[in-house]
Amino acid sequence: MTDYRAQCWAEMPALITAVQAAGDRIGLPYVAAQADLGDPEPMSDADGKPYAETSFHWVDPDHAYWRDRKLALHIAFLTAARLVAEPFFYSDGRLRTWRPTQLLEAVDCEQAKNTPNFGEAIIAPVHLPRGLVGAVFWCSREPVGVESLFERHAGDLHNLALKLVATHNEARGRPRNATVPQTLTRREVQCLRWAAAGKTDGEIGIILSLSVSTVRFHLRNAAAKLGATGRAQSIQIAAGLGFVGARAA
Repeated sequence: MTDYRAQCWAEMPALITAVQAAGDRIGLPYVAAQADLGDPEPMSDADGKPYAETSFHWVDPDHAYWRDRKLALHIAFLTAARLVAEPFFYSDGRLRTWRPTQLLEAVDCEQAKNTPNFGEAIIAPVHLPRGLVGAVFWCSREPVGVESLFERHAGDLHNLALKLVATHNEARGRPRNATVPQTLTRREVQCLRWAAAGKTDGEIGIILSLSVSTVRFHLRNAAAKLGATGRAQSIQIAAGLGFVGARAA
């Protein structure tokens, strides 16, 4: 049987080197990466050594930022990485991407603006199924014309970030409850979508002309197929797999 985790661990050193080299080439040589923003532990190698210590450079070599377990809760770049799936860049106290978006405009970057030795950055979020979100950051100490760099290199950087984050999560066996879901029926998807919209079992029954017991039957079946425990996790996993979109149907 193929040992996928071992194969992915074997690929990680080359990916780490490629991420750092990409930043060095374009003038954004300071790198930070996290494969799961919900994990307070830093992104580390198979021996548990943080890549921030062994492989990546940072703007302030004396600041061991990866030891701050609350970092992901108050850093503007990580907030933005949760809100958008495409790469974006930081310059002059603002976050921008290829398109106008209110989501980035609303993020408060005052902390980054007031951080000594921090210039500009390109950030590549990575949104994976089952709710996993990671990100890779390439930064400078001084302004380097990041908007032009973004136009030329953002696509390649995003692709590299995707490879790094996905490979690392596979190596770690994350998410731990991941299974290949069985095919959901149309009724199961409908019940999940209305549940995600906040409807009770009774309300879903009225909308779909089903009994409450039948609604619960479909939701239980969907949870079993998704490998979920409970209604909330069923909705989360279904959303991460694309079964639950922006509109109920």
